[in-house]
Amino acid sequence: MVDSFLLEFMIIGLLGIGSQWVAWRFRLPAIVVMSIIGLMAGPVFNLIRPEQDFGDLYSPFISVAVAIILFEGSLNLNFKEVSGLGKPVFRIVTWGAFISWMLGSLTAHYVAGLSWEVSFVIGAIFIVTGPTVILPLLRQSKLKPRPAKILKWEGIIVDPFGALLAVFAFEIIVFFTGEESTLYSLLYFLLASIFAVILGVVFGKLIGKYFEEGRIPEYLKSSTVLIAVIACFTIADEVAHETGLLAVTAMGMTLANMGIASIRQMRHFKEDISVLLVSSIFIMLTASLTRETLMQVFRPEIIGYVLLMLFLVRPLSIFLSTIRTDLKIQEKILIGWIAPRGIVALTVASYFSSVLMEGGYEGAEIVTSVTFALVFFTVCAHGFSIGWLARKLNLSSNGKPGVLMVGSNHFSVSLANVMKKLDIPILIVDSSWERLHKARQAGIPSHYGDILSEQTEYLIDMTPYDYLVAATEYDAYNALVSSTFVPEFGRKDVYRLSIQRNSGDDLEDIDHTIGGRVLFDEKFAFDDLTHKVEIGYVFRKTTLTERYSFDNYVNNCETSTVLLFILKQSGVIQFFTEDSTVTPEVGDIIVSLTPPSKEFGKIKEKIEEQRKQKNNQEANNE
Repeated sequence: MVDSFLLEFMIIGLLGIGSQWVAWRFRLPAIVVMSIIGLMAGPVFNLIRPEQDFGDLYSPFISVAVAIILFEGSLNLNFKEVSGLGKPVFRIVTWGAFISWMLGSLTAHYVAGLSWEVSFVIGAIFIVTGPTVILPLLRQSKLKPRPAKILKWEGIIVDPFGALLAVFAFEIIVFFTGEESTLYSLLYFLLASIFAVILGVVFGKLIGKYFEEGRIPEYLKSSTVLIAVIACFTIADEVAHETGLLAVTAMGMTLANMGIASIRQMRHFKEDISVLLVSSIFIMLTASLTRETLMQVFRPEIIGYVLLMLFLVRPLSIFLSTIRTDLKIQEKILIGWIAPRGIVALTVASYFSSVLMEGGYEGAEIVTSVTFALVFFTVCAHGFSIGWLARKLNLSSNGKPGVLMVGSNHFSVSLANVMKKLDIPILIVDSSWERLHKARQAGIPSHYGDILSEQTEYLIDMTPYDYLVAATEYDAYNALVSSTFVPEFGRKDVYRLSIQRNSGDDLEDIDHTIGGRVLFDEKFAFDDLTHKVEIGYVFRKTTLTERYSFDNYVNNCETSTVLLFILKQSGVIQFFTEDSTVTPEVGDIIVSLTPPSKEFGKIKEKIEEQRKQKNNQEANNE
């Protein structure tokens, strides 16, 4: 066992981020990997014991981290996003949550054998799903917008309500059992919840107002928001336990709907922190479990309870709550299946486990085991099945990786037309209706609007597109678009045209600092590529074979040929860039911009060959 606090802190960070990397590398659900690694490091090999070693700092650290994660998720809750989905979302987070609470409580009592008091508390806890598990699954599965938005909104909104409902249920139980509780304490809790919402809205409004008026410098904005989140959570939580989560959710939603110009930067910063916190917390929570807790997970009544929660309680609550909504049956099936529990369920359950045991309630000793069993099994079941089920129900955007191209011009439209013929999902975005005429005329899917506009992220479904290409005539705009979308697409999948050196600006020193990789060859900028298309250069598609390798292809190319990209048999696109190493294989398709003389030569050879075949055929007939 590690006896150095600093060393243990380092191990937790390494295991957390390492788990995220393994999940990314092998396309696995990150929460599953983190759970397994945490169990191996904790109860299995006894390498770390965070709850014991951190002492009094353990619970406050977990609570603040959960608050930050929940706030980051609520920053994505813009009401414009649920246009047309308001009714199903409202039904699920109200009636759906209530039905889930009732059914879950009955199942806990009659199947898991818990007392009524304990059953109603954990039944309330288990209505939560949460951004810590839902958001990573949505990124992994590439769901279509409607079910993805519903699952995201449910996860973030119900998270704080689940914790509050557990407190409310406990207060009700104590009130009716007549143990040191009065009607005053119940009213106090309800008023504290209202206060938490008001506090969150006030914090959000003040932060937004100060940002818009320029009272806080840019370099302090992210730090200010972080401290404000901690302050908002702490104040509310000190007034009444668990109301802090409600406060930070209200704060995040307020900021998300104020139309603040710098909200995107804040969101990226908070997302980076949330990834680190989720990784660390899940390792800490699972590593703090005991072997006795793990052994209890395999008790028949606990397994039976988990199975009923998976296959009966969740689907039934969704189907009943969404009656007479416009949700399709496929959407109901998917949403009714996907409900992984995460960090909030574990942290709230661990708190109530000790409280209920102190109160002497029957079954309180296995609350942690029941919670971990539900968390682990739902995360595994839903994490590994969401992609498969979405594809079966036709609710997934899976297919060939798509390209989002910014800028409509002769070159980009011609390139997009080639991609369309290769069945690559393509969308051209431009703020000029006139320039988009070329794309519309060619039958290329297009969107009229500025890609940098806040409205764009609500009007365009980004899910099908894995690559972004900034191909306008303006170098500065290409650079801005590339830098803006690096967090969404990843630096290796954001591309831009080379800077035009003939513009008179000396940009050599800053070119390498601009976001986005330079497409093709640096000597081919916008004007060069457009000119080539206008004078008759042709886009050629060449399939590599065992007899005609990539080396043969390169040797046959003329010096003015521009190598554009390789379409792998898997559908992956490898763009040619100055800093990339392509790996052409047999069966891959190479797309290039070829001089017209080469194309004319090939046409001439083809005509000559056809003529010879015709002459031979006539000779044979004679």
